[in-house]
Amino acid sequence: MDNIGVFLPTGQDQWAAHDPRDLIGFARRSEQLGFSSLFVNDSLLSPRIEPLTMLAAIAPVTERIRLGTGALLPVLRRPVLAAQTLASVDQLSGGRLTVTVGAGFPGRFGRPLHELSQVPWERRFARLDETVALWRALWSGAKEFHGEFHSFAELPPATRPFHEQGPPVWLGGGTPAALARIGRHYDGWLPYPPDPADYATGLDAVRSAAREAGRPPEAVTPALFVNVRIDRSAEDARRVMDAYTRANYGLPLAGTEQIQAFAVGTPDEVAAKLARYASAGARHLVARLGALELSDQREQLERLAALTLPSSP
Repeated sequence: MDNIGVFLPTGQDQWAAHDPRDLIGFARRSEQLGFSSLFVNDSLLSPRIEPLTMLAAIAPVTERIRLGTGALLPVLRRPVLAAQTLASVDQLSGGRLTVTVGAGFPGRFGRPLHELSQVPWERRFARLDETVALWRALWSGAKEFHGEFHSFAELPPATRPFHEQGPPVWLGGGTPAALARIGRHYDGWLPYPPDPADYATGLDAVRSAAREAGRPPEAVTPALFVNVRIDRSAEDARRVMDAYTRANYGLPLAGTEQIQAFAVGTPDEVAAKLARYASAGARHLVARLGALELSDQREQLERLAALTLPSSP
């Protein structure tokens, strides 16, 4: 595995017993331990430090570590202002931003976000792709933009990202349509398939779509979103992760691990599971640490840093 990153525990439930500014110390420690990236997630359905605010806070106090969203929901923000905010974070970080985007999920984790944002649920994927296209147009200095959902006869000078090409934009998803869109339009893939074999199949589809679109397959970074819990025994790890998934999703671990990628158990067991994803082609792992409280998050961060991780084949 060439790179490994972690999610910042920005949800209020995780830092409620602490000063939320302790998250800045968590970010600094992650960089000291050698992690390659720090990611934040996005939602309006539970209290949290807003993700782009969090990245803007840690950008000037870190130097090397890459900053990412996983996943940012563009539907929650007006697109021109979002482009300016993202470019600002990229500038403040010296060009270390990666933007993973998503369109939301059916059910209680998706439709309510669209209702709160007063944006139709229908055709959300097309709207997402067009919003990213608008961002890229603004970052490149376009003076106008005409699409199905967004049309501007005149655009003002926009805040430019640190690098001329702008921050890389990744997408998750594992449906055939999503894989095709990633290969055609996006710079990276951040899914969470429970089975490494499905990761390998999906990556083949992404690379095939990239080739058909005239892009080199390596233009798409193959990443992985994985839930991690390391303990002395598999039983202890599963018990704590079960509490974590129930608190976050209202589902037991046994149900959630049918939907998302998990590496839970002893250090050797976690390393072995991650090795299977590395063999399937994953090159950037982003771990969400299974811990309900900030002090336990810190402990899991140290344990993950001490783990002997697989090298890419």
